[in-house]
Amino acid sequence: QVQLVESGGGLVQAGGSLRLSCAASGRIFSINAMGWYRQAPGKQRELVATITSGGSTNYADSVKGRFTISRDNAKNTVYLQMNSLEPEDTAVYYCNAGLRSSWYQAEHDYWGQGTQVTVSS
Repeated sequence: QVQLVESGGGLVQAGGSLRLSCAASGRIFSINAMGWYRQAPGKQRELVATITSGGSTNYADSVKGRFTISRDNAKNTVYLQMNSLEPEDTAVYYCNAGLRSSWYQAEHDYWGQGTQVTVSS
């Protein structure tokens, strides 16, 4: 029914940049907040950044000033521009969206399949 498809991950040297994209498709009535989370090996999944439908943003302290989240509501797409990448940013990055499939259904959380970001020192 609903799919979140991420793209843009890869291998980059420390100090470099990557841009992640996540497009939601399928039966979508409305999307509330969208966000990015990451999970490094042996660690719990953690919040990276979120953005509301109105454009309000929230960032983890570790990425403030380096990462920028944005969204295109017309395309149901959220982006994560990552600059000044550090080896500590290495993780699988997951897209998240809180959305309703129809006007009479409650909001549910959906997740993408994840995209690997590897930062070499």
